[in-house]
Amino acid sequence: MTQTVRTRFAPSPTGYLHIGGARTALFSWAFARRHGGQFILRIEDTDLERSTPEAVRAILDGMRWLHLDHDEGPFYQTRRMDRYKEVIQQMLDAGTAYRCYTSKEELDALRTAQESRREKPRYDGRWRPEPGKTLPPVPEGVSPTIRFRNPTEGAVVWDDLVKGTITISNTELDDFVIARADGSPTYNFCVVVDDWDMGITHVIRGDDHVNNTPRQINVLAALGAPLPHYAHLPMILGSDGAKLSKRHGAVSVMQYHDDGFLPDAVINYLARLGWSHGDDEHFSREQFIEWFDLSHITPSAARFDTDKLTWLNARYIKAANTVYLAMDTAARLEKRGIDPLAGPELPAVIALYKDRASNLNELADAAALFCHPAPIPDELAQQHLTAPALAALNTLAQRLQTLTEEEWKKDAINQAIKDVMKEHALKMPQIAIPLRLVLLGTAHTPSVDAVVEALGRERTLRRLETIRGR
Repeated sequence: MTQTVRTRFAPSPTGYLHIGGARTALFSWAFARRHGGQFILRIEDTDLERSTPEAVRAILDGMRWLHLDHDEGPFYQTRRMDRYKEVIQQMLDAGTAYRCYTSKEELDALRTAQESRREKPRYDGRWRPEPGKTLPPVPEGVSPTIRFRNPTEGAVVWDDLVKGTITISNTELDDFVIARADGSPTYNFCVVVDDWDMGITHVIRGDDHVNNTPRQINVLAALGAPLPHYAHLPMILGSDGAKLSKRHGAVSVMQYHDDGFLPDAVINYLARLGWSHGDDEHFSREQFIEWFDLSHITPSAARFDTDKLTWLNARYIKAANTVYLAMDTAARLEKRGIDPLAGPELPAVIALYKDRASNLNELADAAALFCHPAPIPDELAQQHLTAPALAALNTLAQRLQTLTEEEWKKDAINQAIKDVMKEHALKMPQIAIPLRLVLLGTAHTPSVDAVVEALGRERTLRRLETIRGR
């Protein structure tokens, strides 16, 4: 790159940051990082009726959680109104924009007539100034909109960095409104001024914006502004090929945090939605930045697969630092009203379960049992807490009582269990399952001797005391 790369992510705060938006942010961020450029965050909040402070916070929280750091911003369009008005006046003075006094009723009637003739609904240019044309008299008390004077000949052509060359005839475009009657600027105009002022070199966004691009290019040309490179990303579909919805996983990015996903796992998965580096499935952020190139983005739609994301998340949990996982687990326990200090040291518990967890909530579920055992389901109690099993557990409690804190190790515990099995003529499941139920309230845990070691001497003996009188 001979120029300094500047990309932007420009969400509208009318809802949460969803998977599609997060992928757009990721690709824009990665492209800037790959080329040593800048990544700008811009909040496009000119839709005053739908934009909310809560949505802004949700976007910022989602970006922060994903560690998609921006170099400049966040910039807010609502704080740039004076700049938009300045440019609009310049365009009026240059004749590239004009005032339009067509009422809403007239526009509705025009649309109805065009649709009845099976024509594409479009503004008919009745207020567009042309040489020799007589404009209608200006109606009293009507505040005009401002329309862009779109070229009527030729075509808009750009080499899309994902989709290839795209050509749109100017006859397909009408004179769109750049400022409403109340003076507020419209989306397609604000975007152009922002990208121009912020020196954006590469606009990377979803392909739902393809239809906006020729209008924006024409406005940039009218302003004498440099054109950025455009890259329109393929849409994301559900695993069944239907439009992505909440049932497919189109929820707030922060919902993935709540559901126990690691941000690096989500980033890794998003990177593979429409982009690839050979057959690599699992890679770090650093590798992604090093490999990322727009030419490797496929123009066809990507499919979101929650099962695959869950599989990837399990791999990341398995490789994650145990202390980090323990800190996350402590926070999740506290959110449930459980004191993490009521159980043993969390890193020891996490070390037992991290290889088998597919999300962080499963780690918290397991850790919660070490703080407070779950009630034993009656069906399991009747099936496993039989008289022979209870007798063996009482014997085991006596054997474990003889172990000191220093001797409380997995090997010694395992030997005690084997001795009791032999003495009571039981097989491992006949003592291990009852022991799990009494200690944690569940029949399924990692190796039972490791569980006993992690639970600790005092907690283990105290919980075994509860079987007396059964």
